[in-house]
This record gives sequence, C-alpha cells and structure tokens, in this order.
Amino acid sequence: MILTEIVTDTKKRVARGKAEIGMEQIIREAEQKTIAANFEKTLREHSFSYICEVKKASPSKGIIAHDFNPVKLACEYEAAGATALSVLTEPTFFKGDIAYLREISEHVKIPILRKDFIIDPYQIYEAKAIGASAILLICAILTRDELRSYHELATKIGLSVLVEAHTSDEIAMAIEIGATIIGVNNRDLKTFEVDINNSIRLRAEVPREIIFVAESGITTRDDIIMLSNNKIDAVLIGEYLMKSHDKKAALDQLKGV
Repeated sequence: MILTEIVTDTKKRVARGKAEIGMEQIIREAEQKTIAANFEKTLREHSFSYICEVKKASPSKGIIAHDFNPVKLACEYEAAGATALSVLTEPTFFKGDIAYLREISEHVKIPILRKDFIIDPYQIYEAKAIGASAILLICAILTRDELRSYHELATKIGLSVLVEAHTSDEIAMAIEIGATIIGVNNRDLKTFEVDINNSIRLRAEVPREIIFVAESGITTRDDIIMLSNNKIDAVLIGEYLMKSHDKKAALDQLKGV
C-alpha cells in the first residue's frame, strides 16, 4: 500500500533531519519564529474558504507541474483571492520540499498549511520553524494517542491543525482528541478513486462548530455549490488549480465571480 511506503520513507527522512539539525536546535528555531497569520482564525473569518495547494506531483498523477515555481504560484494564489495555502513538503512521492514552504512564507501574508505525513514531534517543530501556520495530521497513519499528543503539541506552540479523516471511525477519533478543523479526503488512499460525496456523507457526523474541509476532486462551481449547501466550510484544491494557466480565472470560476 502506497501509504505504508510513504510512512516508511518519512521515518528515514525524519532520522536524516534529526542528524543534520538536532531536536534541541529545531525547537529553538521554532520558538524564535513568529506565526504571521493564524490558519484557523482566518478560516473562521470567511463564510467559505479556499485553500489553494502548491503541489508539483502526486503518486496517482505523476508530475502535475513541469514548469514549477512555488513562490510564483503562491503569490498568484494570494493575488487571486485564496484564503490560505497548502504546501507539499514531502519530497519522494510528491516532489515537495521544506525549502518551498520557507521561501513562500517570506512572500505571502495568508496562512500556510504544511502538507506532509507527520509521524514525529520533530516535524511539528520543523513546520513552525520554516514558516507554517498549520500542520496536517492524518488519522490513517497515527494511533489515537499519537494523534492526541501531536495535536496538543502543535496547539501549544501556536500552530493550527487540520485533522484528515477518511471514515466514520476516523471522524470519531478526530472529534475525541479535540480537533477543531477536520478535513475529509475524497480520494480513496487505496484505490485513488475520488468521490466528493464522501465529504457530504461524513459532514453529518461532525459538530457544526468544527470547521469542515473537503479535500480532492473539486473542479466546478457546481461542486462548490453542492458542498456549501451541505454545510462544508472550506475546500482544499490542488490539481485543478495547478493545471490552470490563469489561477485567478480558475478561482473566480469556482467562486462564481
């Protein structure tokens, strides 16, 4: 299963990171970093939020953007009216890099979600140190205790947390540990098939006060209308926008402008 391969590779990556920049140093760097924009607060200030993703590749689609300039993309998204950004930092399967997020954070004012496979506290401190406003925690790769511990740590150091779930059991786990933002990935991690009705079905299981984000498979204004009508609060959009030559026109089309 691809998720198992990614986690195995991530463990090696974290070990290399700790060898290059020790835990004590990364904690110091995180403590010295000021978060420019609060991710959760920003989402709550909007009736419907658009989280636009900077993503070069994915395991299911391969290279999405051959002419990839992360800072230029991020600035285009911000100018187009994105509520927040999602930046891939996983290098092997998604061709991301922590350097992308670090550079982007120096050029935009909107909040940035670090999109990665967080399996170690080191990555949480690292996320803040490189300029992220929020992290992603994926229920499918964490135990309940890990999810709770990592959520508490991120919150303690000032990061918002998007907890990603795929099933009713994972939704229940996210609610139990106190998640204030829950995202449902409409892409099946085993088959890679996409069904945005997955978000609509699981929204009914989440208390209204929790921000609910639909991830993957959103490509039309009709999709947005359907999700909004079903009390979805935000969408995370990657591939559709990445493939659009005019980011503002594409985002305007989704917004119905």
